[in-house]
Amino acid sequence: MSGGETQQLDERNNDHTDVPAQTEKETGGTGTVESTVRYKVVTPAVGEHPLQYNHTFWYTRRTPSRPAITTNYEQNIKQFGTVASVEQFWKVYSHLVRPGDLTGYSDFHLFKEGIKPMWEDEANKNGGKWIIRLPKGLASRFWENIILAMLGEQFMVREEICGVVVSIWFQEDILSIWNKTANDQITTARIRDTLWRVLNLPPNTIMEYKTHNDSLKDNSSFRNTKFALYQNKPILTAFQNC
Repeated sequence: MSGGETQQLDERNNDHTDVPAQTEKETGGTGTVESTVRYKVVTPAVGEHPLQYNHTFWYTRRTPSRPAITTNYEQNIKQFGTVASVEQFWKVYSHLVRPGDLTGYSDFHLFKEGIKPMWEDEANKNGGKWIIRLPKGLASRFWENIILAMLGEQFMVREEICGVVVSIWFQEDILSIWNKTANDQITTARIRDTLWRVLNLPPNTIMEYKTHNDSLKDNSSFRNTKFALYQNKPILTAFQNC
C-alpha cells in the first residue's frame, strides 16, 4: 500500500495542537514537552493493580507540507499522561478520542516511562519496529488490542518492548510496535508471532520490519522496509538476506 510522496515527507512533522482527549486531571503525574521533559513520580494508589512498567501516552499532529526536522519533532510531541496501574490506564484511555475518529494526520504513542517515541532515544537507537498497514476502519480495535497485550506482558520478551504507535493517514492507518534490539532475531520473531496472535491477523498479512538506524538514514519510518508474509506457518524472518 502506498501513502504517496506526501506521506514520505510527513513522517516526522507536527503542529502545535491540543491532545484530542477530554481527560480529567490524570491520575498520577504528567509532563510537558519543551526543551526538556519534567516528570512527576507516578505510583499506584492503595488498592490499585500495578502495571509491571509505568507507561506514558504521547500525541502528535503532523503537517504534510513541512520538512522533517528532528528538533521540531521533539518539541511538538505532546506527553499527556503517565500511568502506573490498570485503574490509572483506564482513567486516561477512556477519555481519549479513538484513533479511527481522529481527523487529519495524527499519531498516538504509548511507551514505557522515560522512553521518548523517537528513533534517537537511547532505548530505541539500536532497535526497530514491526509495521502493519491497516485498511481504514480497523485502527481503533487493533490499537486497543495491541496496547492491552503490551500492558499485560503478553509478548514475554523481558524488557525488549519500548512502545506502540498508531499513525492515522489519509488512505490507510499504520500500527507499529518498537523493540530495543533489532539484531536479536529470536526476540523479534517472538514479537512478530505474538503480534500476529493477539491481533488475530488474516492469512497472508504482510508485516514489515525496519530498524531505527535505517529510518534515520532515510528520514522515514515506512520506506524501504523489509517484508515478511505469514501463511499459517512460521514466516520468513525480516533479516533474511540482509
